[in-house]
Amino acid sequence: MTHQRSPFRFFSRLLVLAALLFSVPLGAVSAQDAGATDSGNDLRQTLIDALENEEARERLLEALRADSGASESETAEDAVPVDTGESESVARQIAQLTQSLAEGTVAEIRALNDIAADIAEQVRAIEPKVFGMAVLDLAIIIVFTVVVFLILRRLGAPLFTGIDRWALNAAEHMRLMRALPAVVLAAAIDFLIVILAWLAGYALALFVLGESGEMNTRHSLFLNAFLLIEVTKAALRLIFATRYHGLRLLPMAGDEAAYWNAWLARIVGYIGYGLLLLVPIANNQISSEAGRSLGLIVMLTAFLYAAVIILQNRSRVHDRLIAMANRAEFAFTRIVISLLANFWHWIALLYFLALAVVSVTRPEDALPFMAKATGQTLLAAFAGVFVANLLTQLIGRQIRVPDETREKFPSLELRLNSYIPKALKVMRLVILLIVLAVIADAWGAFSLTTWLASDIGMAVLGTAISVALILLGVLAIWLVFASWIEHRMNPNTGDGGPTAREATLLTIFRNAVAIVLIVMTTMIVLAEIGVNIGPLLAGAGVLGLAVGFGAQKLVQDVITGVFIQLENAINVGDVVTVAGTTGVVERLTIRSLGLRDLSGTYHLIPFSSVDAVSNYMREFAYHVGEYGVAYREDIDEVIVRLREAFEELKEDPDQGPNILDEMEVHGVTALADSSVNVRIRIKTLPGTQFGLGRAFNRLVKKHFDAAGIEIPFPHQTIYFGQEKDGSAPAANLRMIEAAPEGNADDRDYSRDRRARPNPKHKGDYDESED
Repeated sequence: MTHQRSPFRFFSRLLVLAALLFSVPLGAVSAQDAGATDSGNDLRQTLIDALENEEARERLLEALRADSGASESETAEDAVPVDTGESESVARQIAQLTQSLAEGTVAEIRALNDIAADIAEQVRAIEPKVFGMAVLDLAIIIVFTVVVFLILRRLGAPLFTGIDRWALNAAEHMRLMRALPAVVLAAAIDFLIVILAWLAGYALALFVLGESGEMNTRHSLFLNAFLLIEVTKAALRLIFATRYHGLRLLPMAGDEAAYWNAWLARIVGYIGYGLLLLVPIANNQISSEAGRSLGLIVMLTAFLYAAVIILQNRSRVHDRLIAMANRAEFAFTRIVISLLANFWHWIALLYFLALAVVSVTRPEDALPFMAKATGQTLLAAFAGVFVANLLTQLIGRQIRVPDETREKFPSLELRLNSYIPKALKVMRLVILLIVLAVIADAWGAFSLTTWLASDIGMAVLGTAISVALILLGVLAIWLVFASWIEHRMNPNTGDGGPTAREATLLTIFRNAVAIVLIVMTTMIVLAEIGVNIGPLLAGAGVLGLAVGFGAQKLVQDVITGVFIQLENAINVGDVVTVAGTTGVVERLTIRSLGLRDLSGTYHLIPFSSVDAVSNYMREFAYHVGEYGVAYREDIDEVIVRLREAFEELKEDPDQGPNILDEMEVHGVTALADSSVNVRIRIKTLPGTQFGLGRAFNRLVKKHFDAAGIEIPFPHQTIYFGQEKDGSAPAANLRMIEAAPEGNADDRDYSRDRRARPNPKHKGDYDESED
């Protein structure tokens, strides 16, 4: 008759397993070892007797051959199909792995009742004395090692404080540079403390508690677990540095760092001592089934504890990650961090669940794999963040050039600093790709070493390096060329500022070189990454031909602009007349020119519209003035007055330096309808003829007025004829005046007036009353 065990009894037996680990009777173990030795001696003697007897030897060989054939047939039936050279798909591998994990978990749970029964039998065989001795000597090792470790940590605290103070005293831009050696030194001290405590425990177990220099298995298990776990905790202290802000590599507050460090340290200690100490002791002293059950309990409780912590911090971590995503520069980085913020808790829960399952079902291969993958992932992520921050500290700050160099190349510092953000973005993208590749390699989704050793990997890596070198070379060429152009155009260096023509040609030359570099670099990079540029060049030729036919005006613009520049017809700052528009040239390209006229209107004129260029700014200029005087004036006196005005103009401090030669008097150029025109010409510096002409006109008016020389202007003269004796007859004029106010009758108040000849001017008349 069988009876069903209650769940309480089942779990109570499992919990007693931890106490049973140290309770196996040493005498029973010795007896088992002795029995195993006796059975081994009997088997050896039987084998010797069979080999000495010829008939027995033949029967033994036949039996072995038959057993070998049966084993081969069974192996052939159960064997996995031969690999045909095509690897299974990732989905199939994941399905097989999931199936094996699920089946193993179910099998472990079904076997718990049987394992509990075996544990109950071991409980009945416990000898209290042996159990007490086993617990006592292991407790001595544990207490001694932990005490030595704590003492060494206390002694090393001043060293950590001094290193932290040294790192904090660095300048802001050098803090990370000083933090790197400080963290390495602190980590070395921390690891040394762990190793010294481990050696002290080994010495106690080997020379004090051990017999004849031999070490007990449980002592060795604890010390090895202590070493691995404390080294892991030292790595956590290296990352979080709860007490030392200068050694903390992660950007977080002290209380938050202490929280995560304590949580992770408890998880590491619980899982580590459970799987590295308790489970091996259960496997060796009780049975492998007992060890698996204990491992299941350890991992399940660890998973529940981790799940509680993860769910408690779900919102806080989400907010931190979203804030980090908002500060990211790359859109790809923002998307990845945002997705991580929304799903990080699911990823963490699945990770701990998978860790719990595989540590129980496949501890021999899956647990080491997950431990290695986890460590590689954390190390890659930490190294990527650290290297990115280090690069920001090294090249993220502004570049300062010497004052002498800044004077020769004013834009060099600005140009170099404009390259820094772009270089940092590229470097961070490369670091991100490397970190993702290392993480994928850690979890088996991508074999980084195999890919690097393959032809494709070598080709991709070589191409990336070649493209990077090409871009760096082109950037260096452009930097040198642009700096040379800037040096040539700098008025503070060399022979002074360039001429307007030189400045224009240098600007056009710089634009042309930039276009050539961009096109050539694009073609070379495309060829380097494996793109056949032959069809591209052919297509560009056909496209260029089509554009040439369809954009004849554009071609004409460019060709005309090239020849205009080569012939030095127009420069920036010149006063020119082109296409019927006069103004100052403000902008000049290979296709068009920008002109601003006297009223301030800006004109953009393509060179195809330019038939002729009138440039007022070449070598010298002339002010040509033509002045009309009345017919009665003496021309010689007029010329004298013009020369007097010119002499006064030469003494003008503003206009005098602009005069290059004496004034030329061309004489009377026309006998016009109402004036006699006299023309003069003054040679001036180019561009000053306009202002000088206005100043000279003012002086001419001044001198003519002083001499009484009349400058004709439009007016009407009435002529009444002339007598034979030369006298002019009187003009009959009648003046009509309005009637005074108050007169009722309309009377004619007109008076006769007669015009009499003006004795001063013959032919003119004065009015007189008769």
